[in-house]
Amino acid sequence: MGRNACIPIQRNNMMSTQVRAKKALGQHFLTDLSVAQKIAESLQPEGACAERPAEVLEIGPGMGVLSQYLMEREDLSLKMIEIDRESVDYLLVNFPKANGSLIEGDFLKMNLKHFFPGIFNVIGNFPYNISSQIFFKILDHKDQIPQVVCMIQKEVAERIAEKPGTKVYGILSVLLQAWYDIEYILTVGEGAFNPPPKVKSAVIRLKRNSRTDLGCDEALFKSVVKTGFNQRRKTLRNSLKPLVREKAEREGWSEEQLTEFLADPVFQLRPERLSVEDFIDLTLKLA
Repeated sequence: MGRNACIPIQRNNMMSTQVRAKKALGQHFLTDLSVAQKIAESLQPEGACAERPAEVLEIGPGMGVLSQYLMEREDLSLKMIEIDRESVDYLLVNFPKANGSLIEGDFLKMNLKHFFPGIFNVIGNFPYNISSQIFFKILDHKDQIPQVVCMIQKEVAERIAEKPGTKVYGILSVLLQAWYDIEYILTVGEGAFNPPPKVKSAVIRLKRNSRTDLGCDEALFKSVVKTGFNQRRKTLRNSLKPLVREKAEREGWSEEQLTEFLADPVFQLRPERLSVEDFIDLTLKLA
């Protein structure tokens, strides 16, 4: 059974040992219990109660520092996914409630609809090296995931929560803010982990907003945002040249028509100046 098999497991009669942090997995184990408790309390699924517990997936429980507080909550029905075999063994020995709720596998390869056919929430201390990939997968399932509470690198958290007009505002800012309201909850110092990372961390909460449709082609919207920010020092006139050319060829424009199209003031801006709504408008222009 491979570690990426993504199937619930149970193990018994194993020795309890500490888990070695593995650099390849980006592991920095949270040791500050007050921070773990704050993260757990920050997850507040709407309408959840003991009679109707909310489905929750914890990504990367490690040694269960956060999991223990989640398991105590009667308003949550918790599943956990962990890629590290050593952590899996540790959790099953030290947390009997993990039996039947723990999935050994890779979240990025996980078939979420298999385990969660309906609505579920996400929580976890995300590994720094794959946090962006985790967010992109969450976006792929945004209609199933109303709330996310996570601890990530402080720089990434600030970028996600940032408003237009600054240098840290970027691809994840736009794509996540299109569908979620972002709340920066707290900063966590390096000393809260073992081994301590070289950077500070932060806890943020994402709550699904009321948007049900962008009003434009979603795939093209993503392409416009990513293409614009991939050369963020350039104006949109230059960075979006491939997409503009595609439209010109599709529409059979003359050079004069192309020049007139590019005269729109938006193309003189850099991508960080545009809000989500501005990117939607730009996508409609390029459709």
